[in-house]
Amino acid sequence: MNTATLPHPGPIHSGTRLLTIADVAALPRHLPSGDVRYELHGGRLIIMSPPGASHGRRQARFARYLVSEGEERGHGEAFAEVAVILRRYPDHLVGPDAAFVTAAQFPVRTSPEGYLVTVPELVVEVRSKNDTQPEVDEKVNDYLAAGVLLVWVADPDARTVTAHQPGQTPVVFTAIDTLTALPVIPGFAVLVGDLLPV
Repeated sequence: MNTATLPHPGPIHSGTRLLTIADVAALPRHLPSGDVRYELHGGRLIIMSPPGASHGRRQARFARYLVSEGEERGHGEAFAEVAVILRRYPDHLVGPDAAFVTAAQFPVRTSPEGYLVTVPELVVEVRSKNDTQPEVDEKVNDYLAAGVLLVWVADPDARTVTAHQPGQTPVVFTAIDTLTALPVIPGFAVLVGDLLPV
């Protein structure tokens, strides 16, 4: 999860121009100052910094285990850093660090721009050092409201993964705990320390 560089949008006033998924797809991915990523929060553009090396490595570990423990066992399809449309009109587009769409959700639907329309049943967000707790909470709530069944928030510094499910108290898994993915991926069992090595 990379913190947005723009302030949190305030209330929407009449006359405010909201952007769409198609608008985001037309924006440049490379600027003179470097690479850039975007999200849309209720039609408001959020500019994201690209993930650093450590962040990208952690994303890759989660995606790797989602492939080996889920996709290769026929439970669905794994994604790393994928754009997901959570809502339309106004558009809400996010980019979780990893995600898993179950076989029951096949065929996977995408927008004309190539973004996931099928909301994954599991998403992973890896905290960055600049992420505030309210930002993390808001993103988790957005995912759950859109139908995600399991949200993992990984904290590399604390070496924990917090599992969020609708209507349930979040569960914190420490480095010595085995992370499971029920009800999304039967049989998934990976030591948190393997996902978040020192």
